[in-house]
Amino acid sequence: MLIDTHCHLDFNRFDADREAVVARAVTAGVERIIVPAIDVENCPAVRTLAEQFPEVYAAVGIHPNSTADWQDGWLDTVRDLAQHEKVVAIGEIGLDYYWDKSPYTVQHHAFRRQLALAAELGLPVIVHNREASADVVRMLRETPGKGVLHSFAADWDTAVQVLDMGYYLGFTGPVTYKKAQELRDIAARVPLDRIVVETDSPFLAPEINGKRPSRNEPAFVTQVAERIAREREMETAVFAHHTTQNAGQLFPKMRL
Repeated sequence: MLIDTHCHLDFNRFDADREAVVARAVTAGVERIIVPAIDVENCPAVRTLAEQFPEVYAAVGIHPNSTADWQDGWLDTVRDLAQHEKVVAIGEIGLDYYWDKSPYTVQHHAFRRQLALAAELGLPVIVHNREASADVVRMLRETPGKGVLHSFAADWDTAVQVLDMGYYLGFTGPVTYKKAQELRDIAARVPLDRIVVETDSPFLAPEINGKRPSRNEPAFVTQVAERIAREREMETAVFAHHTTQNAGQLFPKMRL
């Protein structure tokens, strides 16, 4: 059994075959899929998907690249939706210094407010960090909680700092890429009880037989697990079992 802890199944690239995508994931042994929101408009959409598919759970929150027009009133929408039994986290939230889509000060405000909301609700957070590690770490320290740095792509020092705060690390398709040995080294060093696997579908497809599919999907989380297991010199089934148990600990509202 595997859990894809991060997949944008609501995106329109899945409109033509969403049911088949979920079915393929189940056939591949992926029994749970977490779909995080990225803006206030699609927060209800991810909840609806969770209601539609037994295998799907949701997270609600505002992605940093969607915060340019931030309104504190959006927190009321997120808070209300987070009460749903299949909403397991606040996310995807965080900081993104790569894309110039929202001023840093606005991103910081939105991140702080959503971290505080997660703490208020007792929910974990799904954290986006792109080229903003120092500020992400600093702000996570300001509001103690739990969660995952999804699609981890920072250095080992950042990994140590967030692990010391009790956070988990999520790994995606790039861990399979030929030039990603440094990332694989980090994935091999993360404590076994603090690692989860994810796809970030439809993005970041893993290499399969030397090629990357044009669209990623939840079934491909098996490739991520296999590659990390090989790096850790473990049986894939054993590694998959641990990541599933970790996801259950991280997202207790998700029924295993």
